[in-house]
Amino acid sequence: MSSTALKPLRVRASLVRYKQQARDLISEYRARNPEAMRCIRQHHPRLPGRANTNDRNPVTDDDIRKAKVTLTDAQSVVARWHGFESWSKLAKHIEALTRKGSRVLQFELAVEAIITGDVATLKSLLRENPELAVARSTREHQATLLHYVGANGVEGYRQKTPKNAVKVAEILLRAGAEVDADLDYGTAGRKRYPERLGSTTLGLVATSFHPAVTGVQIALLEKLLEAGAAVNGVPEGWNPVIAALHNGRGDAAEFLARRGARLDLEGAAGTGRLDVVKGFFKQNGNLKANATRRQMELGVMWACEYGRTGVVAFLLQKGMRVGAQPHGETALHWAAYGGHSDIVKLLLKQKAPLEIKDQRYGATPLGWALHGWCYPPPEAKRARHYEVIALLVAGGAKVALDGNLRRSQIQKLPGASRILALLGSEKSRK
Repeated sequence: MSSTALKPLRVRASLVRYKQQARDLISEYRARNPEAMRCIRQHHPRLPGRANTNDRNPVTDDDIRKAKVTLTDAQSVVARWHGFESWSKLAKHIEALTRKGSRVLQFELAVEAIITGDVATLKSLLRENPELAVARSTREHQATLLHYVGANGVEGYRQKTPKNAVKVAEILLRAGAEVDADLDYGTAGRKRYPERLGSTTLGLVATSFHPAVTGVQIALLEKLLEAGAAVNGVPEGWNPVIAALHNGRGDAAEFLARRGARLDLEGAAGTGRLDVVKGFFKQNGNLKANATRRQMELGVMWACEYGRTGVVAFLLQKGMRVGAQPHGETALHWAAYGGHSDIVKLLLKQKAPLEIKDQRYGATPLGWALHGWCYPPPEAKRARHYEVIALLVAGGAKVALDGNLRRSQIQKLPGASRILALLGSEKSRK
């Protein structure tokens, strides 16, 4: 059952509609709707932790039931889900929309034009009010219009990339949009989201799934760099290359590396720059002072995920432990997920452990290979996983489909019979 309590409302929706969403959320909470519980877990104001778009906080369903969800709590969840710090700030936003000549309304309409690719409406709004190009949202992130092109860091339901996103970005940049503006968040928001310092549009695009799926990610990055975007992001902010690697966007990371982005050992390994990787080692094989063991271990993870075979082979020679879990997973997990059979063979020769479970999902490398086949990232090809799955099963991996990935999920997808045949080629080993 999917959640119906929280969904986007039209720009001019009244506060009454949001109040109804809060009441509906309580009803779905009482019915234990999993989507409603997920929203509450992320945004409940009285639970430990903070709102987290990746749902990685430690709050359990039992914690939520113990805390309970009052109407005030539900209203706070609704407000936060829509990008506001509190119910009172959501109410002020709605009131501002009703004022004559409201700039808040113009901004919101411009956002809708951006995420749907309605360039005619966007141009019209910018002509009517040129200041919109540098204006900021009244929502907690205080994004500019250009940030919405990044389809990241803003309210989740507005993270969309139209096929003409490059044209949209071009219109905003010509209108005077600041290419390296950072998401603001304000003082309170910065305390809640310290890792988001440096969220320029380039960084948002480089780490976002949506422009990659639409096929315009690299073109958008090109356009932003042409407009003067800093390839390394803002000083002391996040590193776009590293952030892209951590967010599954290997192509974007590699592109930024080719365009002169600063590379540490982790970034060089993840983007396949073996020449740079070698430069972090002394002649005796030890790391130089400008590199760390953790950078090497993380770099191997990304090299495995993105198919940097030469880098993986080199770092294995330098003593990389195949059972290390610097990010919660082993190198074999990532190679299996990415569908890189050459790297899987390398790791198996090094006696990479087959039954180590990752620290977040509790899945083995075979489970990750199956997940990568079922839900491949936009840059990957599902066909690559057949050989990987065969290698893992032949190597002795236990076949178990009653955990994170069920047989019923596999059967729904094209090529399922081939996968099931591979899994059935050897019995589960106790």
